Amino acid sequence: MEVQVQSFIEYLAAERRLSTSTLDAYTRDVTTFVDYMKAAGVQEISSISRHHMARYMLHLRQKGRASATITRTIVSLRAFFHYLIRSGQLMQDPSIELESPKQEKKRPHILTVDEIHRLLETPDRSEGPGCRDAAMLELIYATGIRVTELIMLDVEDLHLELRFLRCTGNNGNERIIPIGESAMLALQRYLDEVRPQLLRSGASSDALFLNQQGSRMTRQGFWKLIKKHAQAAGIAADITPHSLRHAFAAHLLDGGADLRAVQEMLGHADISTTQMYMGTGKVRMKDVYDQAHPRAVIRARASDQKEEQS
Repeated sequence: MEVQVQSFIEYLAAERRLSTSTLDAYTRDVTTFVDYMKAAGVQEISSISRHHMARYMLHLRQKGRASATITRTIVSLRAFFHYLIRSGQLMQDPSIELESPKQEKKRPHILTVDEIHRLLETPDRSEGPGCRDAAMLELIYATGIRVTELIMLDVEDLHLELRFLRCTGNNGNERIIPIGESAMLALQRYLDEVRPQLLRSGASSDALFLNQQGSRMTRQGFWKLIKKHAQAAGIAADITPHSLRHAFAAHLLDGGADLRAVQEMLGHADISTTQMYMGTGKVRMKDVYDQAHPRAVIRARASDQKEEQS
């Protein structure tokens, strides 16, 4: 079986051009599986059955392997057996009935409204870099765009007079996202006072956000600045640029925003991805219900009138 494993790894390295880390993962997953098969008395690839595959998955679960690890192992083994069939080294695929375990969508850590306010007030807006940092932080929290979308924005994507932003996502789809007053003020000041200074003399750039060298801000650059301001704001949580996107979604939904509208602004293809941000408590749900449902409003008014008469 070692021969088949070696030929598979060589194929991946030569034909698929995978990264070193991905190639290492495939190698580790397939080699560990083959070692398990040999320990179970299976010496030939052709002798591996669906029953053996099921037993191996059970073995991984009993050893406490995470669902993500098992899913990755299944992907690796499927690729291995598909290669063997395509290359004529195997007639039947024993991995055909393997099912990946369901992945639990956990609600990410959400910064509180107070933590967000502290973070946004940390940059020194009287200085150029601080004014730019404030504009970037305000905008990503105001719109929920991804960090890649943020740094790829051009000046022409911003329409402050109409209070919206045009954003192109990873899939090439365009989104129109409204911008709040606080973000608009921060952006206008950055555009008027700071961005022209960041542009090197005689240089031109379409990029909305520039670094100190007058070039487009990078992911690494924004990562560093958000870490710096989070530390200055006394936020203990290990936040990332995506934390502001999480907060945008969760705070909108907690405030009673329509789920579909938030999904559209975030650019989620599946609404279940947006639903993970829903953390509305029972008290908040009751308030929203009482304010929105016609019959609930009638009861609420009747209750208020009764209190006034007593």
